[in-house]
Amino acid sequence: MSADAVTAADKSAVPRSPRGAKTRERLLEAAKQVFEEDGFLDARISDIAQRAEVAHGSFYYYFESKEEIFREVAAAVDEQLSAPLGHVILASSKVPARERIREAISRHFESYRAEARLMGVIEEVSRHDEQVNAMRMERHRRYAEQIAESIRRLQQHGLADPELDPVVAAAALGALTYRFAEIWLVEGAIECSFDDAVDQVARMFENALQLRNRDAVA
Repeated sequence: MSADAVTAADKSAVPRSPRGAKTRERLLEAAKQVFEEDGFLDARISDIAQRAEVAHGSFYYYFESKEEIFREVAAAVDEQLSAPLGHVILASSKVPARERIREAISRHFESYRAEARLMGVIEEVSRHDEQVNAMRMERHRRYAEQIAESIRRLQQHGLADPELDPVVAAAALGALTYRFAEIWLVEGAIECSFDDAVDQVARMFENALQLRNRDAVA
């Protein structure tokens, strides 16, 4: 069946059944694998359908195009990359701020490393796909908000430079973290161990914030 033969109502109805939901999940997982292996331009819907073990025409019951399924795959990866930061940096905990910063950076790099191949494809597609680019900008915005809130807490407890603008500092540190991960884990332009990468980026966070009494809790 062609894409034109499937109405919007049909598409929204099919995934509501347990069988339809499972098929949709198989297509998403298959698409992720195909995009990782072949990139966006060379990935084919027929390859995605074959890997998901569904008929080629069945793809269009769930997604209108390769672009649509790619955006959903990218959004899922985006959410996965964002999760560790909020869970650790903003967690209400007795763990010292210095340790929370390092743990958050470590978890973020672990997640990025696990998805490095696909992240390279997402970065490439975002240059010409407005929706993917908007998703990435929203991720950066959420990430910056998390860091800004953490900086405010440190300042309130007298642990960080009170002259820093939390919003500006957060945007700069967020850009540092994401761009470093890209050139290190995707482009391979930097050679360093995982532990060294975490240590160096965490030190830059600490130095930028002029983190005082590093064992204190905020």
